[in-house]
Amino acid sequence: MSDDDAAAWKRVRAGDELALAELFDRHEARLFRHARRLLSTREDAKDAVTVAFFELWRRRESVRLVDGSPLPWLLNTVSHAARNLERAGRRYRTLLTRTPAASHHETPVLSDESGVLAALKRLPAREQSVIVLTVLEGYPDRAAAETLGIPVGTVKSRLARAKAKLRDEMTAMEASWA
Repeated sequence: MSDDDAAAWKRVRAGDELALAELFDRHEARLFRHARRLLSTREDAKDAVTVAFFELWRRRESVRLVDGSPLPWLLNTVSHAARNLERAGRRYRTLLTRTPAASHHETPVLSDESGVLAALKRLPAREQSVIVLTVLEGYPDRAAAETLGIPVGTVKSRLARAKAKLRDEMTAMEASWA
């Protein structure tokens, strides 16, 4: 990516916390936008970005860079953190519904008007990661393969499967509008 990322990354690998702060300042807004697409609350999106940078620091010895940048790795980690936060939120809401209360208040349900986001969330995690990196973030198949640690052919087949599933869901959704 940029020489700035490569230089900061060398310093991060050496244990320089200020270099991590530089990477955070450089990529936080993009990662936050990505997290907001996947999560329903702003606070959860902030948490997902925080988790990604914490993991970047913790795993700095084994992070796979693409073109000298940790950004694709961070995007993938934000996606995983978002799924974990969504799962934890569902468990928490389920627990709340099972807990007796003096007055029961319904938990507001946030809906995705278009259904596209809901369809994306229903994809298996492996296909979701490929869609996020190649379609939403625009990385080439080779970069996605490097980030995910899989062959380029696997990226292409997962992408084709995911697009077919999304296309079928969108077709069904459009038919229900008629």
